[in-house]
Amino acid sequence: MIPPPRFAEVSFETYVPDPAEPSQERAVTALRAFAGRIGESQGRRGWFGRRAAPPAGRPGVYLDGGFGVGKTHLLASLWHAVAVPAELKTFCTFVELTNLVGALGFATAVEALSGRLLVCIDEFELDDPGDTVLVSTLLTRLTEAGVKTAATSNTLPDKLGEGRFAADDFLREIQALAARFDVLRIDGEDYRHRGLPAAPQPVASADTVTAVATAYGPGGALDDFDALCRHLSTVHPSRYGPLLDGVSRVHLRDVHPVDDQSIALRLVVLADRLYDRGISVVASGVPLDRLFTGELLAGGYRKKYYRAVSRLVALSRETTARS
Repeated sequence: MIPPPRFAEVSFETYVPDPAEPSQERAVTALRAFAGRIGESQGRRGWFGRRAAPPAGRPGVYLDGGFGVGKTHLLASLWHAVAVPAELKTFCTFVELTNLVGALGFATAVEALSGRLLVCIDEFELDDPGDTVLVSTLLTRLTEAGVKTAATSNTLPDKLGEGRFAADDFLREIQALAARFDVLRIDGEDYRHRGLPAAPQPVASADTVTAVATAYGPGGALDDFDALCRHLSTVHPSRYGPLLDGVSRVHLRDVHPVDDQSIALRLVVLADRLYDRGISVVASGVPLDRLFTGELLAGGYRKKYYRAVSRLVALSRETTARS
């Protein structure tokens, strides 16, 4: 549970704030200070190795903003800036965190994470009431153990779950989550597409994609889009990363708009794992910015879909630039 390959060597120095958006520079300053507080807590131990009282401030920091403003870059930079051994800090997505709890059991997961100084949670989004209660309880236990947390999301912590389930019924849990974080709002345009044209046009035909994939050689995956969607339904999302081991470019034939929410959410997870690993994408069919229907883009998961489109288009554009 460390930053993925795309963010393996980032730092606050490699983050380039947009001069037109002061909130980006403020976020860097605040995160540097937060990293310093964690450094202080590392040096403050009580008798018998127990942690002394932590420095002032809330135990968590929450990066809120639209997709493409560099939140994951900043979260990974924080992880790198806290100069302690990797086994004393954790970096994971929200889905990976809930998968960890499911695999280990709640008590064992709490025990394992309580030994960390910092837990970084990327893409913090609550899709169902069970996750709300689970994460609220988990963060309570970690906070009591002196663990600092940092998270990114496209949704303010007191708005998590809004539009997806009866959030009012779980307002107490959601408010408890919000109370644990200092919120850093990061404004700005999607840096992946700032000043750039729309998505590259797809390859002309499925036959052309096949030819391109054949010429690419080892490391190239070739799939019919519908067949890929069917296969993803048989694989747990926690395994989408390992599914891409050894793959350096993905070739997709006959991409078309998706209107089924279950399929769409699986594609969101796949897009995130592709982006984490910097895997190129070549496709035929519709442009990737038309992957999800207007109805889905207007629904409760719209921010996930927009993030996925942003990342897939960036991967497609990177592929075109290299060709």
